[in-house]
Amino acid sequence: TRFGGDQPVYINIIRDPVSRFLSNYFFRRFGDWRGEQNHMIRTPSMRQEERYLDINVCILENYPECSNPRLFYIIPYFCGQHPRCREPGEWALERAKLNVNENFLLVGILEELEDVLLLLERFLPHYFKDVLSIYKNPEHRKLGNLTVTVKKTVPSPEAIQILYQRMRYEYEFYYYVKEQFHLLKRKFGLKSHIGKPHPRPEFFIPSPLETEEPIDDEEEDDEKWLEDIYKR
Repeated sequence: TRFGGDQPVYINIIRDPVSRFLSNYFFRRFGDWRGEQNHMIRTPSMRQEERYLDINVCILENYPECSNPRLFYIIPYFCGQHPRCREPGEWALERAKLNVNENFLLVGILEELEDVLLLLERFLPHYFKDVLSIYKNPEHRKLGNLTVTVKKTVPSPEAIQILYQRMRYEYEFYYYVKEQFHLLKRKFGLKSHIGKPHPRPEFFIPSPLETEEPIDDEEEDDEKWLEDIYKR
């Protein structure tokens, strides 16, 4: 808008920070099931000792790939182009939250993808009509299974806790977005389509208390709410 253009409708999806990091770590090395040599195309210059570096060694011995600022990834994207957006801290975190609130129609959670698709179909039907049916189509499922990262393993409890501490600002942002997403779902009476979660070690990531549902103490016309979003 600073240059006279119309503000686009921004949407996005974020993922649990540790899960995202682990997928990226192993994908860079071994690719996915779309091709046996996929990793050779994506990281042709990676040395063998780096490719087979144990994830626990990388984390516990503080290799650059497994320490800040490489782990400070989600917040800078939402924070913007200000130089301070590249510095892990409260300033970048709060600016990222502000941008989510003021500039995004929807920021969903990958772990609840079906609910994200239902809301997108509700908010932007011209683009997302029948998107959930397409997503559940067996042929799409077959293609989706090919994108699973190869040779991904779970680090030790000690390594996970270290990652969690290094990514504490990322998790503050993730939980904030997750809470806003859940409030939005309840606002539109959306029944959750979350499948049974994958088993996770109890030590993985401590979650904050969830908001009680349903929230019905304040009603607002759904269409007016959407109009206000578009006017931002």
